[in-house]
Amino acid sequence: MTAGSGVLLVLLSLSGALRAHNGDLTAKETCKAGFSEEDYTALISQNILEGEKVLKVKFSSCLGTKGMHYETNSMDFKVGADGTVFAARELRIPSEQVAFTVTAWDHQTAERWDAAVRLLVAQTSSTHSGHKLQKGKKNTVLDPVQPPKDTVLPWPQRQSSNGLRRQKRDWVIPPINVPENSRGPFPQQLVRIRSDKDNDIPIRYSITGVGADQPPMEVFSIDSMSGRMYVTRPMDREERASYHLRAHAVDMNGNKVENPIDLYIYVIDMNDNRPEFLNQVYNGSVDEGSKPGTYVMTVTANDADDATTANGMVRYRIVTQTPQSPSQNMFTINSETGDIVTVAAGLDREKVQQYMVIIQATDMEGNLNYGLSNTATAIITVTDVNDNPPEFTASTYAGEVPENRVEMVVANLTVMDRDQPHSPNWNAVYRIISGDPSGHFSVRTDPATNEGMVTVVKAVDYELNRAFMLTVMVSNQAPLASGIQMSFQSTAGVTISVMDINEAPYFPSNHKLIRLEEGVPTGTVLTTFSAVDPDRFMQQAVRYSKLSDPANWLHINATNGQISTAAVLDRESLYIKNNVYEATFLAADNGIPPASGTGTLQIYLIDINDNAPELLPKEAQVCEKPSLNAINITAADADVDPNIGPYVFELPFVPASVRNNWTVTRLNGDYAQLSLRILHLEAGVYDVPITVTDSGNPPLSHTSIIKVKVCPCDDNGDCTTVGAVAAAGLGTGAIVAILICIVMLLTMVLLFVVWMKRREKERHTKQLLIDPEDDVRDNILKYDEEGGGEEDQDYDLSQLQQPEAMEHVLSKAPGVRRVDERPVGAEPQYPVRPVVPHPGDIGDFINEGLRAADNDPTAPPYDSLLVFDYEGSGSTAGSVSSLDSSSSGDQDYDYLNDWGPRFKKLADMYGGGEED
Repeated sequence: MTAGSGVLLVLLSLSGALRAHNGDLTAKETCKAGFSEEDYTALISQNILEGEKVLKVKFSSCLGTKGMHYETNSMDFKVGADGTVFAARELRIPSEQVAFTVTAWDHQTAERWDAAVRLLVAQTSSTHSGHKLQKGKKNTVLDPVQPPKDTVLPWPQRQSSNGLRRQKRDWVIPPINVPENSRGPFPQQLVRIRSDKDNDIPIRYSITGVGADQPPMEVFSIDSMSGRMYVTRPMDREERASYHLRAHAVDMNGNKVENPIDLYIYVIDMNDNRPEFLNQVYNGSVDEGSKPGTYVMTVTANDADDATTANGMVRYRIVTQTPQSPSQNMFTINSETGDIVTVAAGLDREKVQQYMVIIQATDMEGNLNYGLSNTATAIITVTDVNDNPPEFTASTYAGEVPENRVEMVVANLTVMDRDQPHSPNWNAVYRIISGDPSGHFSVRTDPATNEGMVTVVKAVDYELNRAFMLTVMVSNQAPLASGIQMSFQSTAGVTISVMDINEAPYFPSNHKLIRLEEGVPTGTVLTTFSAVDPDRFMQQAVRYSKLSDPANWLHINATNGQISTAAVLDRESLYIKNNVYEATFLAADNGIPPASGTGTLQIYLIDINDNAPELLPKEAQVCEKPSLNAINITAADADVDPNIGPYVFELPFVPASVRNNWTVTRLNGDYAQLSLRILHLEAGVYDVPITVTDSGNPPLSHTSIIKVKVCPCDDNGDCTTVGAVAAAGLGTGAIVAILICIVMLLTMVLLFVVWMKRREKERHTKQLLIDPEDDVRDNILKYDEEGGGEEDQDYDLSQLQQPEAMEHVLSKAPGVRRVDERPVGAEPQYPVRPVVPHPGDIGDFINEGLRAADNDPTAPPYDSLLVFDYEGSGSTAGSVSSLDSSSSGDQDYDYLNDWGPRFKKLADMYGGGEED
């Protein structure tokens, strides 16, 4: 069936129906499980959607269909639980038919039944022909017939009241093909569906599904009475390629007459879409020198039309190539895949760096007469390979360098490389291959210019090498491409001349060490410390001088460097460290400019016995009676072994009292003990001479005095305090005088403290000019004493005045004024403060004291009310006098009686209640 035929007539043979009827009758007599047919046949389209139903198999079981399971041996088709065979995936059937087996097996009995299924493909060539399906016992024959006007749906028959009947099998209607972009007129009839029961009763037909009663709505419609189905508007396959509808047949009362049947409608593609490239510009690259057939890139164009038809089959071709050098056909493109490859040799980046290729994509399998085309641009960059070795621009180079200089560029080597600049194929690497066995030079690459900079890395000496002949080879960071050889111009010679400069003299043996005994006489020649001038080709004289001689012991001959002593060398001097004396000398030539070098002379002094030992300690004390506490003595010698201990300690024979009173006992080579020889020695300080002799050759002796304090001792052997004083040389009278002085000093200090306390007490016992019972000073706590008041101050107290009426001041004679009166003069003007009533009892108390002070010109200032900070009159701040006691209202102040005697006056003034 095709869209061109319009309708398909499906007829069931009478013989088949009779056989089914007879089979049903036989089943009543003998129950036999199995498929209704051994061979099922159906007509299908070449393109099948996933889930699309193709036919339905029937299986009869004596125990019912419960527990039955269906399966197939095909990966493309599956069987549902109700026996419906459907596509497992979207398929395109390449052959004319498909055959497979459907198996039913019982889970309980494990029995299996098989049936063969053949699906016949409706070919495109059948657009102008139809088929008549006939059913035999084992197969179905398709006979070509003339295109009918209507399609009769094979609605399945109902079960009769006479029992189980064999039903005719269900046929699946082949898909209906509708060309897209049809010009109408619309609505356009597609097919007519009918039920064979419409001869008996009136039937109403309807369709459901996407395109009918689901969006997009009303693409298809059906005449409910005649069953003719129409398409109502042009179709677009790119919008939707297929529709799945269901046809329904009911009677006039809405009762279902037939089971719904599936209708598949395919939109036939038309070539209405051009190929579209994924990108308008493609970028690719290929190495220069690539062989023909080298892959470059792939371009892709998609066509929205059906890719299974010529409408969507895209073919590619190259339209133009720019530039057309060295050939106009340097590239070719695979017409089906879009792969661009080289087709000719001769790609050279140094000649052509980029090609622009116009690609055309045409559908209809590339037919330029019928197909639609589109173009895109492919930009092919020829990438660089190292096919050009670097070459020196000259065969020889020259430079010069002063001797003893390093990190100096002496020559620049220029090269030429035609490869891509600043790439590994262009970057130069220089190497010295001969002429510098000691490694004095290296060639570094300038990253900007690619030049080679011959640099001195190890100082050269003119006296050893006056010139160098270097051979330098240049290469690239990247290896040369296959088949490319190094050029003979990649090697060059570099001649470097060494310039002679004045070099400083140097001491061959630096530091020089000599050994001699200390104490050699002045003028003794020690050694010759001479320097060498490396400038052998210059006639220069060397002069010597001292650079460092800390003790000024040495003298050097300015001409020949002979060193002699200028003083006696002493090993025990502070300038000696570890027996070594160090001096530095300077050797300078007379070159232009002059140069100088330094050398250090180290003199190791050998010790001689030139220092006598010294007795230690210098002072000691012992008890006046012999006991175990003797004095341990030793000696110190500035010399070193063997000119030190063991020592010999002796008492001199003169005066004789020394040996009579004292004795020395040897402990070991370095220590001895000094103790009393007699039973009692009067307390005091005694100078005891002791002679100490060392072990040098010859030995040296020295008599030292040790001061020994002899004092009375307690039971523990320690000197008593009185004894220590007596031993210090003070008599009893002196001690008594010292004690009297101490007592007098303590007495004077005590009297001074008592006087100060009394004076302080007098100052704080002054009475106010009021009755003692009204004295409220007990409520004033003193936290700090800042001085004796205003009388002992020398500043002007005229600023500390009470701002009261000034009449009594103005009426006084000139020069007569109290020190606590306010000054007579101009005052700063302040806003006038409001007059506030006096605060009652406290105000009266203060006013009385003020009048008493004003009327008594002899009264000290601290007996009156003093103003320590006068700010003038008329202040904007309120006065504390506004705290009028009469304004306290009915407040209860009886609690002041509980606060102790210090608040008694306030309790009497405020807590006593109202007076009668």
